[in-house]
Amino acid sequence: MIPIALGDVAAATGGRLTGGADAAAEVSGVVVDSRAATGGDLFAAVPGERVDGHDYAAAALGAGAVAVLAERDLGEDVPAVVVPGRVLDALPALAAEVLARRRALADDPDLDAPFDVVGVTGSSGKTSTKDLLAAVLAPLGPVVAPPGSYNNELGVPLTLLRVEEGTRSLVVEMGARGVGHIAHLCELARPRVGAVLNVGSAHVGEFGSPEAIAVAKGELVESLPAAADGGVAVLNADDHRVAAMAERTRARVVTFGWGADADVRAEDVRVDDQGRPSFTLATGAAGERAAAAVSMQLHGEHHVSNALAAAACALAVGADLADVAAALSAARAASRWRMEVTERPDGVVVVNDAYNANPESVRAALRALKAMRRPGGRTWAVIGEMLELGDTARDEHDAVGRYAVRLDVSRLVAVGEGARPVHTGAVLEGSYADESVWVPEVGAAEALLAEELRPGDVVLVKSSHGAGLLHLGDRLAAVGASAVGTGQVRP
Repeated sequence: MIPIALGDVAAATGGRLTGGADAAAEVSGVVVDSRAATGGDLFAAVPGERVDGHDYAAAALGAGAVAVLAERDLGEDVPAVVVPGRVLDALPALAAEVLARRRALADDPDLDAPFDVVGVTGSSGKTSTKDLLAAVLAPLGPVVAPPGSYNNELGVPLTLLRVEEGTRSLVVEMGARGVGHIAHLCELARPRVGAVLNVGSAHVGEFGSPEAIAVAKGELVESLPAAADGGVAVLNADDHRVAAMAERTRARVVTFGWGADADVRAEDVRVDDQGRPSFTLATGAAGERAAAAVSMQLHGEHHVSNALAAAACALAVGADLADVAAALSAARAASRWRMEVTERPDGVVVVNDAYNANPESVRAALRALKAMRRPGGRTWAVIGEMLELGDTARDEHDAVGRYAVRLDVSRLVAVGEGARPVHTGAVLEGSYADESVWVPEVGAAEALLAEELRPGDVVLVKSSHGAGLLHLGDRLAAVGASAVGTGQVRP
């Protein structure tokens, strides 16, 4: 974080200093977990559903925090900036001040301090693409990108607050639970480059339709500066709803995709026996074509589109094509529970992709599972409920079961009442005997797998976060080992 005096924190947030807070004291970081506080930090006391951050103010100060960002006076011995409203509203104001200071450095003609903000949104693949973006932008200089899925009203300001004077690129992942959410995040972050990955059925239960989702995701490109001011909208040419967003932006449009007409495209895509894609990263039309080879370490052909989006964004801010290809080839899984692959000592391979799920991401994971099948081994798909699908939930789960049968998945295990239609769909599609089973809860699935998994099997664990399968994946991966895998197949 760019250091800022406590008095300036108060000015930026409309707060007042209490508890003997020193206006000249310098803040060099912001945390919302008192256990993470260190010297120089400002502890933001965010009230939550289960705990109230104000109750941990003393612990944060004891760990070295300079002061507390609070919604109420905490007493004469607790230095604090007390804001007039919610701490959740004060954090964006403070983040805007930090960004303004970094942009002032970039605008200073006497300094060589370029700074770009890149926004990423989409129904699926945001976090993986954000991680790839951090990798491909690194050759240009220091990058700030959010950990995990920090993509909401709390996560985005916390990401912005990590910007330092030397930060070259800021990557902002943007999620939405309704129309207007991304527009609000863009007003705060003010990205110059924005990528829309796809419009799928994730959260359709909240939005009501894919068309409404497209309205929300398109707020990113609507927020971008005009082409004359450097704005670049990076759009997926393979998704017609995303491609149509070209009409909604003043920015220069750069497309990515598998087709020959895409500005940044994948040619000659191949997938190895561990599900890792290789391709030729190509740009430009005939006569101006440039290309470089990419061999990804990530598992799943769907990562090709994520890589293309990251490449298009990086090229838009001045990255070199060869450097981009090299970074994509070297990138490894950076966020947990996303196609996290571990080979156990007994020869079973566990693919833990259970951080989140929607129909599109489940199909992509199943295709990756098929590609990873080993000679003589079986493929297992352990599928939990996909949440937030609204009235489409039953049909979408049924379709997943049918799709698994068409891909010839050896064994399908549907977990939980919400996932029961996955098993029903598989049976109706032609699954027989015990190829597909339904179990009522995670413990039953774990017992079944413990009894039946054998060397050479590959087991995919996939569900929405709320379905609780990600820790099942952890436990499966840890069988016979001292630690869970790091996201790659171990030799």
